[in-house]
Amino acid sequence: MARMHTRRRGSSGSDRPAADEPPAWSDVDAEDIEARIIELAEEGLSTSEIGIRLRDGGVEGTPIPDVHLATGKKITEILEEHDLAPELPEDLYNLMERAVNIRDHLEANPTDHSNRRALQNTESKVRRLVNYYRGDKLPEDFVYSYETARDLL
Repeated sequence: MARMHTRRRGSSGSDRPAADEPPAWSDVDAEDIEARIIELAEEGLSTSEIGIRLRDGGVEGTPIPDVHLATGKKITEILEEHDLAPELPEDLYNLMERAVNIRDHLEANPTDHSNRRALQNTESKVRRLVNYYRGDKLPEDFVYSYETARDLL
């Protein structure tokens, strides 16, 4: 599949092997995993950072390769159950943060034309994601603008 704002194709990467149950070497209880997820969320980590910490360090030194296989729920579902879910989806938040940073850079460097194009591309991606999430994870009347992004971040 081609990339969104170029004519090139993306680089391929490896996929995780399809599995129906967690591996035998990762025998951690689902309640312990949920407790560790809640603990990491209260430290202020995002869902992807929580997943990386569980993959690398895990619970009690045992790595957790896939939270969904081990608990039957995704990290965001666990956070929603305990009212710790972020108000914006993580991918939208990251793109909005990038757009705000680029716009701040352009205010200091108005002749940086390559980053002006990058801002256009990033804001285009943000608008597409807002349309995708509107009504489900975002309010129906949510509209992206630099001011709303600045206020939310």
